[in-house]
Amino acid sequence: MSDWYKNAVVYQIWPRSFCDGNGDGIGDLEGVLSKLDYLKELGVNCIWFSPLYPSPNADFGYDIADYKNISPEYGTLELFKKVLSEAHARGIRVIMDLVINHTSDEHQWFLQSQNKDSKYHDYYIWRKGRGANRPPNNWLSCFEGGAWEYNEKLGEYYLHVFAKKQPDLNHDNPAVRREVCDIMKFWLDMGVDGFREDVITFISKRKGLPNGFPIPAACGIEHYMDGPNIHKYLKQYRKVTDKYDCFTVGEAPMMTPKNALKYISGQDKELDLMFHFQHIEADCFLMDFLQTKFNLKKMKRAFTNWQNKVNGRAWNTLYIENHDHPRIISRYGSEKYRAESGKMLANMYFLQQGTPFIYQGQEIGMLNTRLDSLGEYVDVFMKNNYKVAKNRLHMSEKKCFENAVNSTRDNARTPMQWTALRNAGFSDGKPWFPVNKNYKEINVEKEMADDNSILNHYKALIKFKKENETAIYGDYKEHYRSSSKLYVYERNYNGKRLLVINSFTEKEVKFKAPAGFDIDGKEPILCNYKNNKSEMNSFVTRPYETRVYYFE
Repeated sequence: MSDWYKNAVVYQIWPRSFCDGNGDGIGDLEGVLSKLDYLKELGVNCIWFSPLYPSPNADFGYDIADYKNISPEYGTLELFKKVLSEAHARGIRVIMDLVINHTSDEHQWFLQSQNKDSKYHDYYIWRKGRGANRPPNNWLSCFEGGAWEYNEKLGEYYLHVFAKKQPDLNHDNPAVRREVCDIMKFWLDMGVDGFREDVITFISKRKGLPNGFPIPAACGIEHYMDGPNIHKYLKQYRKVTDKYDCFTVGEAPMMTPKNALKYISGQDKELDLMFHFQHIEADCFLMDFLQTKFNLKKMKRAFTNWQNKVNGRAWNTLYIENHDHPRIISRYGSEKYRAESGKMLANMYFLQQGTPFIYQGQEIGMLNTRLDSLGEYVDVFMKNNYKVAKNRLHMSEKKCFENAVNSTRDNARTPMQWTALRNAGFSDGKPWFPVNKNYKEINVEKEMADDNSILNHYKALIKFKKENETAIYGDYKEHYRSSSKLYVYERNYNGKRLLVINSFTEKEVKFKAPAGFDIDGKEPILCNYKNNKSEMNSFVTRPYETRVYYFE
């Protein structure tokens, strides 16, 4: 198996909001097909599709009703094969979302599991309660109150770590694991190039399902995160992917570098890459649960920790946006200085060691949305956050709403903004979710026409990242570690060096190049301002300034 993923730049498509090809207001594969040339021009060489499978959409595709088909909302298997072929023809690989911690409660397995005599009963985690109206334990769902749902017909509860319509699979059952292997083979044989494995570290639960530590959210997580058989099960699934030239990236809440290395390092590694959340928790508590003030030092510590501990032992996953988080400019940058901070944030994460992932709309600097009432939002995670903040933390109505609006995943799920025309060029019909009102100012067409746009900066950045060995393989060293305004690091490879300077403030900051770097008279290769002079090896930063210097 090759390690082509180390030279990949991955673009995540959340299909419902990417591009609508048939005018029904929902993004689809016809829309994706129409934008493959755009993705090629951008420079990405891999697409990650969020779930395309049939689903009731309790969690917008992450509740799967059929693992071996395409949702009619998005198209057909034949159309998917055409997208796959056309992507490959353009030098773009394709990875799928593999969601195997849970299914939809409308999956045939679950429907049949409600018969105790069916073999499918043991495909899920069914348990008797502890008495009248008392679930098997005190675990809480990440999305929806308690983690157990009662079935009167059976007199039993089923476990759902996420929404009620997302019952957890029982991976302790060998038959379930065989089904997973079969699903993986189905897509890999079709030509898919790998998988992003959703909350993959949750699939093994502690024997006996003991009570969890009573915290307001995710109570019980210590008994299903990195469970007792997780490595055994992932090794079984790895035997499938090892037969193909593909790669796998896991997603793991509350993951640390030390723990990640158990999954992604060594000859017998179970995954190639690992998505974690540490750097994206610099302005929140527990994965966007409660908003806090952005703390640059906290973010830097997370990035540096992963860079230092993974280097030479495994490979990093680099991202700042995806379908699960609000837009990064609205969080870590500045909407006032959208273009400047958007380019700065791009340089900041992209030029570290690892495989960069770009989320749709990130490359044009899309921002958070804001609707007038809670009822207009559709995110189940947001609504649970609101209830927990109100009923368990006793926050005021206003604070509950503000926290929910700022943290909602809907911020990242507004329709992609292609043009300044009706519905942002996303659809000829009424979009399934409101387009951000700023689409006339922020859209692909306008960004393409502006040489100094965020989009054109990403094009240059992607090209440089793919072609420069220092940017791909170089060692990492942080400078200005104690600064609460600057994030500065260098990369080194075979005597060549990069110096990456990022200001996280609109205030002026005095910067002096670290020892061994001479930037006087040298032009940065990637920056967000013109007239990049320095004197005495120093300069004063402008709002959200970024400069990247390359030394051969």
